Amino acid sequence: MSGDNRNENTGKNKGLHYEEPLLWEYAQGGESGVDWPELQGLKVRTGVPEREDIGLPQLSEPEVLRHYVRMSTWNYSIDHGFFPLGSCTMKHNPRLNEKTARFPGFAYVHPLQPESSVQGALEVMYELQSWLGELTGLPGVCLTPSAGAHGELAGMMTIRRAHECRGQVEKRRVILTPDSSHGTNPATAVMCGFEVRSIPTKDTGRLTVEAFKDALYKTDPQGADIAGMMVTNPNTCGLFEREINEIAALLHDAGGYFYCDGANFNALVGKVRPADFGVDVMHVNLHKTFSTPHGGGGPGSGPICCTEELTQYMPVPVTVKDGDKYRLETMEDRPDTLGALKAFTGQFGIFVRTLTYMKSMGADGLKQVAEDAVLNANYLLSQLGEDYHVPFEGPCMHECLLTDKAQKEFDVTTLDIAKTLIERGYHPMTVYFPLVLHGTMLIEPTETESTSELDAFIATMKDIAVQARGADGHDILHAMPHSSPRRRLDEVKAARKPVLKYIEK
Repeated sequence: MSGDNRNENTGKNKGLHYEEPLLWEYAQGGESGVDWPELQGLKVRTGVPEREDIGLPQLSEPEVLRHYVRMSTWNYSIDHGFFPLGSCTMKHNPRLNEKTARFPGFAYVHPLQPESSVQGALEVMYELQSWLGELTGLPGVCLTPSAGAHGELAGMMTIRRAHECRGQVEKRRVILTPDSSHGTNPATAVMCGFEVRSIPTKDTGRLTVEAFKDALYKTDPQGADIAGMMVTNPNTCGLFEREINEIAALLHDAGGYFYCDGANFNALVGKVRPADFGVDVMHVNLHKTFSTPHGGGGPGSGPICCTEELTQYMPVPVTVKDGDKYRLETMEDRPDTLGALKAFTGQFGIFVRTLTYMKSMGADGLKQVAEDAVLNANYLLSQLGEDYHVPFEGPCMHECLLTDKAQKEFDVTTLDIAKTLIERGYHPMTVYFPLVLHGTMLIEPTETESTSELDAFIATMKDIAVQARGADGHDILHAMPHSSPRRRLDEVKAARKPVLKYIEK
């Protein structure tokens, strides 16, 4: 690549990936990776006519290999570079985890094997349950849920089952959620048959006792219609809920349960146990907090942890230890359980990776994870606060929130900033979320990014802010990116009317 196609701050390619034609477009010279002799004297014995040329592209082995390797670089990942998605914790996955998960005894285990032949695998699950129970302060742990949203469903079904067993499910119909919550929260509540009541947080970015009381007692002076609340702490504005202890106490006094969305546990792990600020049940994203693959590199995993009281209602199976043997629970062990959420026991390969990470880090290392993640986010906030609008009082936790308020004066928006980051070789931060403000940019550096990497990103963001203030800045930024194979697309049209069929030029 020439110097013109490099980001002066990072040295990376400006566009996130290269253009790559289809194999048929390469197959112009009649090359082939294999030389087959002409078949002589053979008759077709299938009873159908002999096939014509089926049109497979003819290329040599190196051409095919290079094509697929180049395409593999399109899937931008944390292994390519800085991946600052807020509220998603795209953190480095240590290769030690991958090596452990590939041990034959783990990689080739089958869920239908007799329990006597998988005692080691069951011990891994049992120990992971113990670690999660210790880190959250919630002793009941079910590893089954396959992702964060699935964990939410499991947690809310556990709450619903508790109310059912008390004969109160028809009366307690309302779930309280902040207006800044993840969209899956109200969706999950509705899936479980509840009504959703939103709590406003726009003024401070946090829940307040006053706003919570207004929602709690809106239709009943005792809050007797409240089944529970779903709160992310730290929240989706990157802030710790300062009044959460009092809010949880009010909820419990009204007979509701506190479900905590564990998406942001990376800011607390080893430092704060959610049970200590009143959580009754939470899911933990192993693919966020504990370094296992995320997104396209998944699968995810979202175990739930709950209080001793709720343990009887959570899904089966859970791994238990009888003497020196391990086994999986059945519904006969816990007759009040809500039942099984899915077949088998969850994503075992992720369990191995998670436990490897926990044991290699240790309690002190996990604590440092949270400290460094919070430190890195506050460093970004302190350096970018003069160039971008900081909507809420800090300090932040593991992610910082900015908006495009200052750039809008020059007709530059969050979308322009995100597209320009692509031009500079970065995956953009989370944009337009949370929805409580206009033009939000949620940035999470995680704990493993170096100071030099953060400084390069800061320099890029500052340069974009300077460019936005220039006389023709809005015209330049509106045209970004121009080095990537695809420019400024009509994203709505692309989503609603995708072109799925190749048309030969």
